[in-house]
Amino acid sequence: MTIYPIGTQFKMRGKHPLLCRVTDIYSTYNAAGELVHIRYVATHEFCGQEVIQRDVVAATIAMGLIAS
Repeated sequence: MTIYPIGTQFKMRGKHPLLCRVTDIYSTYNAAGELVHIRYVATHEFCGQEVIQRDVVAATIAMGLIAS
């Protein structure tokens, strides 16, 4: 039950917004097999290098979603 598929682009909030792209989805399940946690992995470019953020919540993506 992921809301945003891999490849979704969004802008991070802040003084200097960064254009990010979802590259992976981390899902955590409990012992009963129920989904309890979803986090997204996003990347952006900084000075020619790819920077990875491994703990992006769905609300961050929703606030900066770029219409495609």
